[in-house]
Amino acid sequence: MTPSLPPLREVIARYGLSASKALGQNFLFDEQLLDRIAAIPGSLEGEQVMEVGPGPGGLTRALLRTGARVTAIEMDRRCLPALAEVEAAFPGQLTVIEGDAMKIAPATLFDGPYHIVANLPYNVGTALFTDWLSSEDWPPQWRSLTLMFQEEVARRIVAAPNTSAYGRLPVLAQWRSRARLAMKVHRSAFTPPPKVMSAVVHVVPDDAPEGVSMRMLERVTEAAFGQRRKMLRQSLKGVPGALEALGRLGIDPQRRAETLSVEEFVSVARSLGQPDRP
Repeated sequence: MTPSLPPLREVIARYGLSASKALGQNFLFDEQLLDRIAAIPGSLEGEQVMEVGPGPGGLTRALLRTGARVTAIEMDRRCLPALAEVEAAFPGQLTVIEGDAMKIAPATLFDGPYHIVANLPYNVGTALFTDWLSSEDWPPQWRSLTLMFQEEVARRIVAAPNTSAYGRLPVLAQWRSRARLAMKVHRSAFTPPPKVMSAVVHVVPDDAPEGVSMRMLERVTEAAFGQRRKMLRQSLKGVPGALEALGRLGIDPQRRAETLSVEEFVSVARSLGQPDRP
């Protein structure tokens, strides 16, 4: 039986909470919408879940209703009493940590696999996402990422080559993971309504291509997209061996970065990572 909790609006009014623009907060009250987000990863019954920036606990409640064991990281002290009510209503299911998610390594919180589900604060969402994707150890400890972003950022994450949204972020998200746009969320669903639309991205780890260094791939994409209007022969000339690698792989150096597939970037990084390049 699902514990009875007062409506979120009532909780927010009682504690005098308001969304902090400085913390990138926007609150969601629609329980049906929150339940749909919590369902995106699949069954979470008995699973460990990390949530970042739970605020007053709307998504937290939805995750707990699935039977998940949730560890929520919140740096806004004002929200802790509201979260304490949720913790009391779901004994043994919720752990609240007061702190900055940018300074907490998720692996230190869990002794096994976990999922990350979050309505990410707008001001740190991309930084957290890239950090979770950038581990040299693969597959990662997390089983899936279900994250809400501004729609523009979400579309960049799943972007294909030869589109304006394609850049370093989609290469990072797609070279050893599968990323999809799971659902859109209208700005009117939030309090206060943000100026832009939002969307939820779902990412699951995939097999990593062999012989590819994460750091080398980052170096190549940073150079290539750092001067995306220029041809590769210009943008990659500062990366030792990159132009020779293009030649070995049959990639025309007159192409621009946004025309290369994720697989082609992986091939370049792999070629540059070989210790005995000619």
